[in-house]
Amino acid sequence: MGDVALGARSGHDGEEDRGRPVDATPGADDAVTSGSDPAAGAGDGAAPGEQQPPTGDQGAGGSTPAPRKPRSFWKELPILIGIALVLALLIKTFLVQAFSIPSDSMQNTLQEGDRVLVDKLTPWFGSEPERGEVIVFHDPSEWLAGEPTPEPNAVQKVLSWIGLMPSAEEKDLIKRVIGVGGDTVECNKTGPLKVNGKALNEPYVYPGNTPCTDDDSGGQFKVKVPKGYVWVMGDHRQNSRDSRYNQDDKFHGMVPVKDVVGRAIVKAWPINRWGTLPVPDTFDQPGLDQQSAAAAPLSVAPQAIALTGVLPVAVWRRKRKS
Repeated sequence: MGDVALGARSGHDGEEDRGRPVDATPGADDAVTSGSDPAAGAGDGAAPGEQQPPTGDQGAGGSTPAPRKPRSFWKELPILIGIALVLALLIKTFLVQAFSIPSDSMQNTLQEGDRVLVDKLTPWFGSEPERGEVIVFHDPSEWLAGEPTPEPNAVQKVLSWIGLMPSAEEKDLIKRVIGVGGDTVECNKTGPLKVNGKALNEPYVYPGNTPCTDDDSGGQFKVKVPKGYVWVMGDHRQNSRDSRYNQDDKFHGMVPVKDVVGRAIVKAWPINRWGTLPVPDTFDQPGLDQQSAAAAPLSVAPQAIALTGVLPVAVWRRKRKS
């Protein structure tokens, strides 16, 4: 009511002005009064000394309202956990996932029980596995037939669901790519292993093992890798059931590129074994690569994009949790 009276006041219409001399001061009629002017208060219909009711911006005692109390930590905790779980699922699905090494077939590069982080973003950019990369792939054709499936406990199931541990039902394997589409891979006697006629110097092979195995079960071979497939072998050559020993399956020992989950890029656990998993120099020798130069940048650029994609998400998660 007071604000309405102040807005409608003209300086000439009020019963209090009758019988009083008009102020002749120039500009008095056009003066703007503020809400704190005592004279203005009297003209607003309030008697002298009468206190105006508090406005919407003031408390009962004329003071500003108390600031809203922040939500308690225990009320925010479920929200933060929910956000973290959603982000973990997105990272697991599109960026990076953790996998456990179930056997010794990749010694000494990887030990049983190691945890590796697998880049799942690179394939989204059309890049295919390259020679020398350590990859995780789905079982292409019953390679793990007869292998026992461990029964995870409740905690392992939760960790598997959010991507901190692999799922026991996924039936995944981890090996090193030796040949890609168009390559000829061969081995005679105990080696050396050859790709497109070039002998590989393989320092990553388990100490005491030979590059090939002199047997009639698959240790001796010469294969042409079809487009869309890769030929894989374990670093522990005498303890790895890889492409060599699955040549009688429907893919003749090859792994379809569509079954590749991603490239293992980091040994993350245990912490004393932390380290990257680079491509060995032997796969960079001249004359080995028969692929077009235009396809080569795809094997590098998406990996950099993967890292730049993961880091901001990780930082944002830390800020939300702090």
